[in-house]
Amino acid sequence: MQRALAEARHARGSTAPNPLVGAVVERDGIVLASAHHAEAGTAHAEAIALQACADPRGATLYVTLEPCVHHGRQPPCVDAIVRAGIARVVVGAIDPDPRVSGRGIEALRQQGVAVELLDDPDARRLIEDFAVWVRAERPYVALKMAVALDGAITSEPGVQQWITSDAERAYVRELRIAHDAVMVGAGTVRVDDPLLTVRPAHDRARPYRRIVACETAPVDAACQLFAPLPGYAPTLVLAPAGARTRFRALEAVAEMLYVGEAASERLDLPAAMRALRAREVYSILCEGGPTLASRLLADGLVDRFYWAIAPIFLSGRQAVPVLSGSELAPLGLKGDFDTVERVGADVVLSGRMER
Repeated sequence: MQRALAEARHARGSTAPNPLVGAVVERDGIVLASAHHAEAGTAHAEAIALQACADPRGATLYVTLEPCVHHGRQPPCVDAIVRAGIARVVVGAIDPDPRVSGRGIEALRQQGVAVELLDDPDARRLIEDFAVWVRAERPYVALKMAVALDGAITSEPGVQQWITSDAERAYVRELRIAHDAVMVGAGTVRVDDPLLTVRPAHDRARPYRRIVACETAPVDAACQLFAPLPGYAPTLVLAPAGARTRFRALEAVAEMLYVGEAASERLDLPAAMRALRAREVYSILCEGGPTLASRLLADGLVDRFYWAIAPIFLSGRQAVPVLSGSELAPLGLKGDFDTVERVGADVVLSGRMER
């Protein structure tokens, strides 16, 4: 199963709206074939692995996700498994897609195939994003913030200040690969003028997205993230539907997405997420700043958090806290840690937001 999981990760960032899936065919301790699903519309991992076997009869198939039983752009994997004469299937996780969700396992058992469900934490983590976008009308959202030990992100407003290590920043650029888009608030763009790219370049089947959330005023049209780049879709700017006139200057350099009530000048983030989902943005890594992060949390739109903690103190009267706004106070938000990593001089805490 660990080999199947490793296979699946080869396609990070390329399979949406399908999940990452890896498969291994084994018999008598010998691996006959292994494969992964590469991108939506292409053959599934199970089918590729089975086709690579000269004779899979009587073998065991290890697959990270329950085999599909419905007809889509590809035929059901359950049928291919039965035809191949597989004796046993070991499944990493149940498919959260309502069209499958246990039916694939049941169909295999009805055809005389032995099935073992591991309900493996790594297999569930692999499809964490898919489980959100297949059930919800919005993308999966991971929130990443860098913070000092005292909860501050910079010593004073409007100042660019790197507080985490080079290793942590490389970690974040790698993290971006797994998501369809990276999103920041307008304040972050004004202070940092970031590129928001994946470095080094990474081959992906789907163009990468960069998103800026604006509310009160547009950012400068000359910012770096508006420059066209190979492999990147045009940068997308979220803005209130009632502020079209104010943001018109950005229409020449960005794809504008006006959301919310026609006269509203407040950015409606739940509406923005639905609109992004309609544009086939299935997962987002949000990298702040503090106002956008707070609003996403308050609206219940964050699925996973990454808190990078630097071993420094920035306390002072003008220090900017990692989260700002009053929306969080009464909500009693709670996360569930599942990963602690040492990254360079920093520590990254990660976990799921509890619902």
